[in-house]
Amino acid sequence: MENRYEASTLILRIVLGISFFIHGLSKFQGGIENTVGWFSSIGLPGFLAYGVALIEVVGGIALVLGLFTRIVAIIFVLLMVGAVIKVKLAAGFLGNGQMAGYELDLAFLAMAVSIAITGSKAYALDLFIGKGQKPEKANEVL
Repeated sequence: MENRYEASTLILRIVLGISFFIHGLSKFQGGIENTVGWFSSIGLPGFLAYGVALIEVVGGIALVLGLFTRIVAIIFVLLMVGAVIKVKLAAGFLGNGQMAGYELDLAFLAMAVSIAITGSKAYALDLFIGKGQKPEKANEVL
């Protein structure tokens, strides 16, 4: 991989994908009903917890594989904007002692925005679907 921009985007894509996957998986492993209850307690419909957890798990895997990269990144941008505004903003940037702040959410948001803007073609399944691009085009800059 000769293009340093593509290499850096690959790193962002994999780290963000793994991070979302683990966050979604923990919602299921910790008992999704706990997350449903928490969503209800902050004024969101409880059933949204299933959707968020599923998006995090499936979207995380998709990002790691480079599948529907920009679409998944945009969905993650929307999730992070919602999380910051609805949940974390009141706690402040570093948190309030009872809840974590929005610093991690902001970092995830920035990573997702970057991926949504630039895409990520290196080692991505996106190259084999859609426009039928050849894998050797993976190192070109947009």
